[in-house]
Amino acid sequence: MDNHIIINIGRQVCAGGLEIGRLLAEEFQAKYYDRELLNLAARESGFSEEFFKSSDERRGFFRSFFHLSYGNAPAVGNNFYQNNFSQEGLFKFQSDAIIKAAQEGSCVFVGRCADYVLRDFPRVVNVFITASMEDRARLFMEQKNVGYDEAVKRIGQVESRRASYYNYYTGKRWGQADSYDLCIDSSAMGAEETAKFIAAFVRKKLKL
Repeated sequence: MDNHIIINIGRQVCAGGLEIGRLLAEEFQAKYYDRELLNLAARESGFSEEFFKSSDERRGFFRSFFHLSYGNAPAVGNNFYQNNFSQEGLFKFQSDAIIKAAQEGSCVFVGRCADYVLRDFPRVVNVFITASMEDRARLFMEQKNVGYDEAVKRIGQVESRRASYYNYYTGKRWGQADSYDLCIDSSAMGAEETAKFIAAFVRKKLKL
């Protein structure tokens, strides 16, 4: 455990967080986890991966629970929505998957409140990646084939859900500087140079 390093990345939509996370994982020979955590959590819990995708970084998704197809999920009673498991259970499964992965070796986690879940782990660096709305909207437009106004609207919707999820489970504020060790604007340098900057910061902070 003493030689492990953990990098947790929070990110705005289309700010390059996924690419930067992968570059950092390569740099530090660490395992990379984004949606891969959903596979781990599904295996640990017995629920299908599709079920975890439906809840991914969303608070209140249980409103539509009974409309989901959840494959190999264990049988649950009609009071599933009302009991504690319905509110906290899937977050607990995902948190357990994060902890298990972190215990096994160096990791880069993107999202999923990993900074909070691993708050008591040593040798952890928490980063938040931003970018200009113009750059983010342009990328979203390319990916989703929508206009600028629609891109801005949908980015806002995703980030509202993401912030609600993070704030609810951590008691902190998503994207607020004092919730992280480093906040950085990837628009200034691009993904590769931003990853190099973060890597230098990680080495300095952890005295590598």
